[in-house]
Amino acid sequence: MTLKSSLFDSIRVKPNKEAQSRRSSPQCEWEGCTAPGAHRAPKGRDREGEYFHFCVEHVRAYNKNYNYFSGLDDDAVRHIQEEAVTGNRPTWKMGVNSDPDASAGRDGSRTRLNDTQFSDPFDFMDGKTQREAPNSAPQRKVLALEKRSFETLNLRVTARGAEIKSRYKELVKVHHPDANGGDRSSEDRLREIIQAYNVLKKNGYC
Repeated sequence: MTLKSSLFDSIRVKPNKEAQSRRSSPQCEWEGCTAPGAHRAPKGRDREGEYFHFCVEHVRAYNKNYNYFSGLDDDAVRHIQEEAVTGNRPTWKMGVNSDPDASAGRDGSRTRLNDTQFSDPFDFMDGKTQREAPNSAPQRKVLALEKRSFETLNLRVTARGAEIKSRYKELVKVHHPDANGGDRSSEDRLREIIQAYNVLKKNGYC
């Protein structure tokens, strides 16, 4: 048995890492390159979850010119960014359901107040029984999505305005590929930061 066998190499005190990499990694997919493709690179929009395999030299070259929004106009880019705020999930106004008879309430209310089917046995909607509003309006409750957005930006839920914007700019600079030599390993983290900031901005926190 030859001493260059992979069985011997796996039990050496200092195994040949380069040889192991060549055996365990596919070949670099860059045209003309025969080095092991140990580094993954995303194939692009509409092909999420699919990756090219490149060597370190060619994955840097690929990432340097990679643009997820390539070929899209400004309106399409804006649409993708808006959908990303809710994780690309559809949303409805509070109180809207799929009942065809509730079409009159599609503006956000389930039932019209003057509807004959409306029932208010305890007169909650009667102005005479409502309590007087306090002198100062209470702070509104922070929603779950907003709370997660504060956590993503490493902020307290009491943070507002300039503090949120400052933290957002700071995190973008840290995780942007341009600040990491083209490395896109923190691309998902950067996307979460942008989504969190857009949620807080949309809801009036900054």
